[in-house]
Amino acid sequence: MNPIHPRRVVVVGAGHGGANVAALLRQQGFAGEICLLGDEPGPPYQRPPLSKDYLKGAIGDTELLIKPEDFYAAQRVETRWGVTVTSLDTSGRTVVLDDGTRVDYDALVLATGAAPRALPAPGADLPGVHYLRSHDDARSLGASLQRGRRLVVIGGGYVGLEVAASASHLGCAVTVLEREERALARVASQQLASFLSTQHAAHGTTVLTGADVGALLPDARGSVAAVELADGTRIPCDVVLVGVGAVPRTALADAAGISCDQGVLVDLAGQTSADAVFAIGDVTRRPLHHFEGGHRLESIPSAVEQAKCVVAHLLGAPTPRPEVPWFWSDQYHLKIKIAGLVAAGTRSVVRGDPATGRFSVFHLAGDRVVAAETVNSSPDFMVAKRLIDQGVPVTADRIGDLAVTLKELAA
Repeated sequence: MNPIHPRRVVVVGAGHGGANVAALLRQQGFAGEICLLGDEPGPPYQRPPLSKDYLKGAIGDTELLIKPEDFYAAQRVETRWGVTVTSLDTSGRTVVLDDGTRVDYDALVLATGAAPRALPAPGADLPGVHYLRSHDDARSLGASLQRGRRLVVIGGGYVGLEVAASASHLGCAVTVLEREERALARVASQQLASFLSTQHAAHGTTVLTGADVGALLPDARGSVAAVELADGTRIPCDVVLVGVGAVPRTALADAAGISCDQGVLVDLAGQTSADAVFAIGDVTRRPLHHFEGGHRLESIPSAVEQAKCVVAHLLGAPTPRPEVPWFWSDQYHLKIKIAGLVAAGTRSVVRGDPATGRFSVFHLAGDRVVAAETVNSSPDFMVAKRLIDQGVPVTADRIGDLAVTLKELAA
């Protein structure tokens, strides 16, 4: 694939990925025009803190910003906030905005992210029912989480558990409802899920599994007052958070005839099936150097890595070294870091003692580490990334033996 060397780059989506494309272009000497289009009313901000420190009030709006507000003007990045791109013309190389304006490009980067998956249940649109994806969502939810209020979280994934921890910190009574037989069923091991469920219970949160939501019920004023399960059980509440996953925002790409399959399909350089159109972040389904098949990763590190690859290709620079995918979550005093893809493992082994609050779960396929879930154990996380990256052969016995040092494991 030949580099494009564009004169004008347009980025649709002003999240972490889009902001990084603009910043990296300038950082690496691009002197052409950059236009960053965002559908929210202000500059790009970090989304991970929305369920954690921002929700708890530990950081404010300014600390949430990815770059200072004056960064974009100083770097000669044209910005248009609060605009919606309604269509793409890949043959004419233009994007069309909701006011009819046409914006030309030599290279286009789609960083449209993902949207919360709607809850298919009666009453899901009642006042008091929240989703969490945007800054406004977090402010609205945070204003509802007053001490003594009852929160029901529908969905026991990472975002749901993070909000549960934050709400507990704020003095709310929290119940988490998970349809599967355990929390984090699709994204974490049994060992980690069991440990986190125990931690939430210790902080007063009720975690109900196998809980299929039938309907959300209103009070006399029309606001949500209870969640009714399929078996008829009713759980009173004042606030509901729906966290049942996210859907990639592929509508623009789909309508433009760009190949999509559970995300916009891209190669290692972020190139889509359309000439001069790239895509990065949560909206994409991408190949990974260390794992077979295509993967849609909801991960800031993944979006940043893709931004680096796209910028390198646009400028004809060397391709950055592939990175091991990784993720993180903060809940209570727990710092959780995950390297690799847990689903790729066929055997798991625990290193350390979960009772101490500091341990790791390593996942192997044959004699190779393919993932590690670490709790309050950054050294294990760093070693796991190296083991995955280099394909170092190991045995489960050595990983589980604390007498074998991390240095020895990585040798």
